[in-house]
Amino acid sequence: METEQTRSPHGRLPGTADAGVPRRAPDRIGALLTVLTERPVSLYAAAVLRIGYGLLYLAFLLREFPHRDEIWGPGSPWTPELAGQLFDQTGWASILTLSDSRPYFEACYVAALITSALFMLGWRTRVMSVLFAVVVASFHARAIFMTDGGDNLILLMAMYLVLTACGRRWSLDARRARLRASAGTTRKSAAVLDAGELRRQLGTSRRTLTAVLHNCGMFVIAAQVCFLYGSAGLYKVQGGSWGNGTALHYVLNLDLFRPWPELSLLADEHDVLITIACYLTVLLQVAFPFVLFGRLKYPVLTMLLGMHLGIAVLMGLPLFSGAMIVADAVFLPDGFYRSLGQLFRRVGRSAHVREAGLSPHGESVPRGESALVPPQSAPASH
Repeated sequence: METEQTRSPHGRLPGTADAGVPRRAPDRIGALLTVLTERPVSLYAAAVLRIGYGLLYLAFLLREFPHRDEIWGPGSPWTPELAGQLFDQTGWASILTLSDSRPYFEACYVAALITSALFMLGWRTRVMSVLFAVVVASFHARAIFMTDGGDNLILLMAMYLVLTACGRRWSLDARRARLRASAGTTRKSAAVLDAGELRRQLGTSRRTLTAVLHNCGMFVIAAQVCFLYGSAGLYKVQGGSWGNGTALHYVLNLDLFRPWPELSLLADEHDVLITIACYLTVLLQVAFPFVLFGRLKYPVLTMLLGMHLGIAVLMGLPLFSGAMIVADAVFLPDGFYRSLGQLFRRVGRSAHVREAGLSPHGESVPRGESALVPPQSAPASH
């Protein structure tokens, strides 16, 4: 009876409530460490980065295919000797400078196209991620002054993606793993049972290492994007043209960045909108790292998407804009991508049903009478 009388109104002993408070922070830290070491996070975002950067670099190489010799080949004004002198200062290296023969260069270019395509599709992603990083670094270092700078971010992301498990979702590797799991479950289970304790420990260690490297890689990618936006915004704040809202006016009148002069002149006629766009650009870039942990990040990412599309069209920098748009995808949760995938599958099934001329319940209907099928009431729930 004495013990019951000393209990708190919530049925706890007086000392237990106080003892539980200091354990909350260690418990949260332990849960965070468990997530970071046992489960790769943002697998769909990593897949989007893989697909996006593989596609962008493939399109970049295809776009420059007619000019490949002048940019990276033996006919480039930036000769292999000049590139070698720069390598001595920067520490870079390139497989393109190993030989100055044209057949070797053409073989390297074809290999770069194939590597970018296979990396985008997610075939043997572990190996292809390393080869893709080598390709991007080699082409970037071979003619660092010949491109528009849009491949700088792709180079960084290609190196970071080597650490991630970017082939776990939306890839040929993921499809092969699903087929193997569904077709050989019994055989796989028997093999695991016969492997012994050592194999199980090695498998656990491998999964932990994969999760840690993947999560660290995704964290570095997110931090890189935040640093990029924050530093760009702070750099703009220091300039007087961004402070008085005239920076975009001067940008729109640069001949080097006017692929469509008429469109640039048309946009430059709206002085108020140009000023608002200047201030909004600085505000979005400076505030970006501080809005990532709330719902405010969705409208910010939407406005950044519009900004990058404007840069791609008005300034003629599609590679840079595409690289930034793909980088922003790292901040969208996996639930968003799963919902997007379900939406695409639902739309695809609806289109297939319409093309096949089926009723909503799968019954075959003549094409001429498909529009006359009356809607049927939903079956009663049991």
